[in-house]
Amino acid sequence: MSEHVHTRVADGTGILTLDRPKALNSLSLDMVRALTAALLAWRIDPAIDAVLITSTSEKALCAGGDIRFFHQLAQATPQGGSALLEDFFTEEYALNHLIHFYPKPYIALMDGVVMGGGMGIAQGGPGSGLRVVTERTKMAMPEVNIGMFPDVGGSHFLAHAPGRLGWYLGVTGATIGAADALYLGLADVFIPSAQLDALRALVEATPGAALPAAIRAFAAPFAVQAGASELQAQRGLIDTHFGAASVAAVMASLEGDASPFAQKALAMMRQRSPLMMCVTHEMLVRGAALDVADCLRMERALVRRTFEHGEILEGVRALVIDKDNAPRWNPPTLEAVTPAMVERFFEPVWPAHAHPLRDLG
Repeated sequence: MSEHVHTRVADGTGILTLDRPKALNSLSLDMVRALTAALLAWRIDPAIDAVLITSTSEKALCAGGDIRFFHQLAQATPQGGSALLEDFFTEEYALNHLIHFYPKPYIALMDGVVMGGGMGIAQGGPGSGLRVVTERTKMAMPEVNIGMFPDVGGSHFLAHAPGRLGWYLGVTGATIGAADALYLGLADVFIPSAQLDALRALVEATPGAALPAAIRAFAAPFAVQAGASELQAQRGLIDTHFGAASVAAVMASLEGDASPFAQKALAMMRQRSPLMMCVTHEMLVRGAALDVADCLRMERALVRRTFEHGEILEGVRALVIDKDNAPRWNPPTLEAVTPAMVERFFEPVWPAHAHPLRDLG
């Protein structure tokens, strides 16, 4: 088990606590394995009726995967061939699938930063998930910032968000708060952070089988405090612009809209990897027609292609390692991205019978 994942049981509820605060609980391979081992054991344990995932830090549930680890391994093996790198993504995506289809209530306390891989361990499926947000929640799928694409099932949950909101989040990497998360269907209830101690006391005092209903009842009086969703207010604009057939068309549409929201979205996109925005757009188009398992299989192949290309190495270098915030994207402009470049990312890496996630679903 990982030193950064603590497990205990309280009245029929298995509690997973992430404890890597200096890294905002960024996931290591050991953490992925510890979470998986606990969930597999509790899945068949008749004494466990529900699972809660939380954090020791008020700053974050989980900021994503450990991108410094990715960079270090990929630098040593530029083609992305590191066994540990391969293991990480295979096992992380298998964990995401396990959580989505967990047969017992899976409750995620999404306080603070919940981004990238953090979304993958928080997004329980419609049959089991209960996702709690607070006024401190900062949610995003920001992978295009670092030359990657929204993974951990993002090709499914973003593609199935209302209208074109998932496309907006995917290609801009924008951060949203509680009200927007609730409107998008990426969260279920709002609880003010001042009430979290009371929520934890409720967890300790409530049998696991009754916990989801108890949390919903506890949260109900606070629903209005989540505030208004900006994305709901901007829904028409987003659907219009991000409904365009390509990233280039989206940006051209935004360029013709002088509203502050449209111009802010355009400014964000001008900072992102042109290639990975295009890959993300195509991924969401394909993901809209796939089930969860096939989305994760598609993403697993995309990861290999992404490390082969090297865009993520440059993005992590610029934003995390050197911190010059001046990534040298390849290609550097949207005009230089060709359909063939994008299609290359979707070419099969393995025959179907050898895919590392072939047994999902």
